[in-house]
Amino acid sequence: MMRRMNESATIARRWSLARLVACVAAVLVLLGSALTARASDGSVLVVGGGTSGVAAALQCARMGVPVTLVESTTWLGGMLTAAGVSAVDGNYRLPAGLWGEFRDALVRHYGSLEALQTGWVSQVMFEPHVGDSIFKAMVGREPLITVHYECELAGLWHKGMKWRVAVNTPRGRLDFSPTVVIDATELGDVARRAGVPYDVGLEARSITGEDMAPEQSSPIVQDMTYVAILQDVGHDATIPRPEGYDASLYRCSAINDGCTQPSQPGRMWPVDKMITYGRLPGGKYMINWPIEGNDYYNNVVDASATQRELAYEQAKRVTLGFVYFIQTELGYRNLALSPDEYPTADRLPWYPYHRESRRIHGLVRFTAQHITAPFDQPLPLYRTTIAVGDYPVDQHHDRYQGSEPLPDLHFHPVPSYGLPLGTLIPAGFDNLVVAEKSISVSNVVNGTTRLQPVVMQTGTAAGAVAALAVKGHCTVEQVPVRSVQQAVLDAGGYLLPYLDVQRGDSLFIPLQHLGATGIIRGEGRTEGWSNETWVHPEREVTAGELCRLYEYYGVTAPPMPRQVTGRDIRRAVGIIAHRQGVAHVALPLGYDDDCFMSRGQFALWVDRVLDPFTAIAVDHNGNVRL
Repeated sequence: MMRRMNESATIARRWSLARLVACVAAVLVLLGSALTARASDGSVLVVGGGTSGVAAALQCARMGVPVTLVESTTWLGGMLTAAGVSAVDGNYRLPAGLWGEFRDALVRHYGSLEALQTGWVSQVMFEPHVGDSIFKAMVGREPLITVHYECELAGLWHKGMKWRVAVNTPRGRLDFSPTVVIDATELGDVARRAGVPYDVGLEARSITGEDMAPEQSSPIVQDMTYVAILQDVGHDATIPRPEGYDASLYRCSAINDGCTQPSQPGRMWPVDKMITYGRLPGGKYMINWPIEGNDYYNNVVDASATQRELAYEQAKRVTLGFVYFIQTELGYRNLALSPDEYPTADRLPWYPYHRESRRIHGLVRFTAQHITAPFDQPLPLYRTTIAVGDYPVDQHHDRYQGSEPLPDLHFHPVPSYGLPLGTLIPAGFDNLVVAEKSISVSNVVNGTTRLQPVVMQTGTAAGAVAALAVKGHCTVEQVPVRSVQQAVLDAGGYLLPYLDVQRGDSLFIPLQHLGATGIIRGEGRTEGWSNETWVHPEREVTAGELCRLYEYYGVTAPPMPRQVTGRDIRRAVGIIAHRQGVAHVALPLGYDDDCFMSRGQFALWVDRVLDPFTAIAVDHNGNVRL
């Protein structure tokens, strides 16, 4: 009897335990279902919490759309933080949108804009962990953003208007069914899984028509770099001699007695200038030195995860070798890998700085000609721009050991430019947006669009088009170009890089609007190291601008005088306004038929009376839809 009772008690305990396990499993399933439901309910999934991914998530949330952000590390900010490139390149005078917001947060943290100018390579420098904390604070203020860290993409499927995405985490697998997916990964891994066609490496001149492109296509990509953040610790901190250390790799990284045959004799700097190149606030030094320094060549774009990890370990050894060289050969034994920067075992960044990725085949391909001569191209892509950049074309190929002749594109000057929306949208793929460095540009143009402020703006536009698709119950490709552009402007961004009319000026929006129609055109130029575009709002309106106004509305322009007056302008605006049902148009207060009018006043008036920016749609090629 006692035995039966014991057996009954054991069975009861097992039954209770089984019920408990089943209940727990059911709860977990419900929790998982709830998570999936939140991600499925008209939402956006951003894969990659890097420079563009954070911007995309912030823009989506600020437009009222729930967004989930999955990141492979425990940091946000990508190349600006997790990869250690905390010296911002370009757009110093173009504080567009979230880039300007991030810079302002750095100013508040360090006390002034001057406090960010610690090194000579950049006017905005900061400690990577500070950038991570700022991005986390920005994301944390948005209740519509859900973030998952330490995620690895496990699967991607597309069915109808929905996606299904599987992600592995240390706590198990997460499944999402978002309406729109944004690929903000470092190397365009989502686009590849989705089957989007793409290019890797250099395109031949015959493909892009670019004078600076090579004669033949090649899979060669730019060097990657494992950045090192060094700090003066006040004592000898020499690291063990790295495996495979070869001092000759670094011998001519700077002017020193051991350098007799520099590979780049025209780009040699004293040792102290090399060290302070990337001096950061907080007494730290960012080592991201391209001249016989810690750049490393290996094309891992299409490599497996295992192959990438092997390449990354070799890149780390190159960087550690450079640190050892700095300590032992150049005499900076007190400089150590910063002990309070990265929470990694080796004190190096989470991953290397990738300057180049896959480049998708988008609705349009942006080439150098669209930068240097935007108004002379078959497609008026300048009408579709959503981000601005002003950095020269800069490519790193010095560590590649091959016989192929590569273009010498160290700081190749170009005017500042606007980046078209169609570069973010893969052709033939519903509700997938691509950001970061995988957008549809030529290899040459990637040398300028890869820079941090441009990538952050790219993310903003990706978030805007995704949010508009969700809210409009349409595909990403069906979202009107002008709606995305207006969202960018509403977020404090630029469509065109006009230097002489900044945000906050009453003429800023009208000139951005008319610039995006082509009625008013900026003047691009290069002045020394500065790549610029000026719109000259003080200049008088010309006959050419009036002709473009007529043309934009599909109206044949009448004969024009050599110098136009208020009479000619009133006539043009009146004819077009009448076609739109506006019976009477009067000149602005203070003007009469015999007055001349400035471009700024013309833009302000035409934008108010005719609103050509929103009155006439444009497609992704920039063609008007009358």
